[in-house]
Amino acid sequence: MMGLVLHVAGCREASVHPVALPPLDPDVIVVGAGLSGLVTAIELAEGGARVVVVDAASVFGGHAVMSAGDICIVGTDYQRQHDVHDTPEAAFEDIMAVGRTPSAEWARYYAEHSGREIYDWLSALGVEFERLLRDTGHRTARVHRTKGRGMALVGPVYRKALSYPGIEFVWNTRVEGLIAKDGRITGIEYGNQRLGARGRMAAQVVVLATGGFQSNLDMVREHWAAGAPFPPRFLEGSGINSTGSGHELAESIGADLVQMERQMNLASGIPDPRYPWGRRGLNARIPDSIWVNLTGERFASEGLGAVGGLPVLLKQPQATYWAIFDDQAAPAMAISGTDWGLPARIKELVLDNPALTIKAASLEELATKTGLPPETLIATVARYNDSVKLGVDRDFGRFGPGITRMPAAITSPPYHAIQFFPLTRKSMGGVAIDQQCRVLDAAGRVIPGLYAVGELTGSAGINGETGMGGMFLGPCIVTGRVAGRSALAELPSRAPVSPAAVMPAGVGVRSFAQDTQACLQCHALPTQVALQREGYWHFEQVHRVVLQRGMDCASCHSEISTTHPSTFHRHDLRQLSLRCMICHQADE
Repeated sequence: MMGLVLHVAGCREASVHPVALPPLDPDVIVVGAGLSGLVTAIELAEGGARVVVVDAASVFGGHAVMSAGDICIVGTDYQRQHDVHDTPEAAFEDIMAVGRTPSAEWARYYAEHSGREIYDWLSALGVEFERLLRDTGHRTARVHRTKGRGMALVGPVYRKALSYPGIEFVWNTRVEGLIAKDGRITGIEYGNQRLGARGRMAAQVVVLATGGFQSNLDMVREHWAAGAPFPPRFLEGSGINSTGSGHELAESIGADLVQMERQMNLASGIPDPRYPWGRRGLNARIPDSIWVNLTGERFASEGLGAVGGLPVLLKQPQATYWAIFDDQAAPAMAISGTDWGLPARIKELVLDNPALTIKAASLEELATKTGLPPETLIATVARYNDSVKLGVDRDFGRFGPGITRMPAAITSPPYHAIQFFPLTRKSMGGVAIDQQCRVLDAAGRVIPGLYAVGELTGSAGINGETGMGGMFLGPCIVTGRVAGRSALAELPSRAPVSPAAVMPAGVGVRSFAQDTQACLQCHALPTQVALQREGYWHFEQVHRVVLQRGMDCASCHSEISTTHPSTFHRHDLRQLSLRCMICHQADE
């Protein structure tokens, strides 16, 4: 078994000449190539296990590659270098206090072991940190920001996985069922979205690492907290494949789902212009804007932020608001996600997009265009501007004595308005597991042969009712490492395996002078990116960028060794080293 083999023949992103998946014989199947799945696979491979990682997408990383790369870690060398004193006891107390009802066992394990299991491990992979943050709920600065954000966090983990000969990846493939024999999970049923191939794959252990369910609005509604109003328009803001597939698989064989009503959703969603059907959303913020409801009035302190502002927003008419700001404030607009790191991209696709941003020479004209009451909006902005001059927010306490950052008044036309909606984000409940990440049934009994990790488990319940900053990526790594070690104990003993030397970018890869026109004879990109085909989400996204920027094929594919479809292949290490950052910018 070769770690660099990608089991879809032909171009993985275009599937020129598809064939059936070849037979595989793994010890363990990991379902999901996000952060928790990759970590699990590495832990298993180091112990000598043969691992197949199956993912519905054609790329690694799940939602983690889009993150800011913020991880809560306790008692690290990086903290000590910056004179930050921290202890597991203090971290445990903070987690318990903020989460109110977290899993005490997992919270204590995380507080005591995150330094070794996360910081030391990532540092050994070459991950670097550039900043310490004291986020809400933390008594000290323990949120470590990755240098290069999410891609620089997950990329080295994926590179490590590629270096193990015992790890294989199967892409564009959905797991449609779990196979059980004599009460033990013994494999999966799968369907490849591009090839149309269906089949079964056997293994001694299956690990589910499929992420949350916040991009499945039916599940969000089904598990909505009792008594809380459900917004009439809710945008999907989690990973494209965070649809609860792992929850459904686990539940189908008797697994228990716990605390599913615990969800972290935001008040900061705008429609994603890349999805014209309107379900997908972006997490956006405009620092010097004000929020006004449909009556044209401010209704909360904008300083509450995306999480704190949601309960207030849900009480407003239609659970929506307009962010009102001026031309001077527009360039500071930020959108979460490493593919939104370029201000020019935000300007082109959002600020200069009349379907999202309404502009007007006067506030009266802006009110008319948005449907807000003109007199009320004008009075609201005038009162806010007067408060800025006074230095005290007389209505909601957004700024005043002791608050260092003063926003600017809204005085520079053209005036702007963007309508915001609630946005789904993180699942904080999920599949029930024990301290070894073994899946449990409703009676608390272990389901043999089945493990679950990461957001699928609600981050093991570490966050309780309220997640603190940096407490989502970290549990993905911790649960992945715990599950890998636990699953290894079920397998026949094998000698540990060392990773192979990772080929540097460009070494051993025969490049050629790529002819874009020759490529387009097989790949009609303008047509292909508009098809919205199953299994082609990433292909469609990245090639829209290619077309928008007028890039030639060699910009990303100079490593392709031949144009002949029968031997066409892609070199993942070179792609990872040089090409991913074309879209995934480091800064937000």
